[in-house]
Amino acid sequence: MKQTRSELREKIMTILYQAFMYQTNKIEFNIEELIKEQVPIENEFVNEIVNGVLAHKKEIFSKANHLLEDWTMERLSKIDEAIISIGIYELLYTNTPEIVCINEAIELSKKYSDDKVRKMINGILDKILKEKEDK
Repeated sequence: MKQTRSELREKIMTILYQAFMYQTNKIEFNIEELIKEQVPIENEFVNEIVNGVLAHKKEIFSKANHLLEDWTMERLSKIDEAIISIGIYELLYTNTPEIVCINEAIELSKKYSDDKVRKMINGILDKILKEKEDK
């Protein structure tokens, strides 16, 4: 059964959550195996987002930390880190329409985060969109 991009983003969030946990705890892992656990059939969209976020993690976290007020990414839960990372990656590095990037991140945060963090995620992504439009 073919999954929607929304469903795939949820899988991507899970994969990134696992990867971030392993990285934080300095546990070696194979990203391809983490992806296969969630998405057994090869999926270009999943591979692009997961590998893109991991390749640009430093820039994504730096951008988010710059925009967070009185918080850092490291203080957020790994799930919230994953949601923000997906949103920022899609906004900055893909051709996904901006409104879709933001809405998808907000939908994930409605399901997995509390209201305060959801508003924080929305604020960060809105600021990035504004910066992008001002260029």
